[in-house]
Formats: sequence, structure tokens, C-alpha cells
Amino acid sequence: MMLQKFSFEGFLKALEEGKILVDFDARTGHNHGTKFRMRQDALPTLYEKATVIID
Repeated sequence: MMLQKFSFEGFLKALEEGKILVDFDARTGHNHGTKFRMRQDALPTLYEKATVIID
């Protein structure tokens, strides 16, 4: 799949809909930072254009 033109509005909408989760990965002795997690099948919702590429 080819994804083009990231959509910040799409990102915000996915956050509101619970498709993106914020992961605070702080452990005792070492902080791994903050991450965004989402299901891979929801990734196209973050872009204006998604094209399926077939071999």
C-alpha cells in the first residue's frame, strides 16, 4: 500500500475515536519515551490518499 499526504486532521480524529493510543513507556531505571500505537489496518486513515499496490 502506498500512503500519501499525511493528514494531521485524520490523526486527531483517530485519537478522538480511540484508534490511536498513547503509550508512556517509563520503567524503573530507564525511560523508553512516549509512543503512539495503533492497529496497522487503521494506518490509511492518517493519509489523504491510500493506493493498494498489487504484484
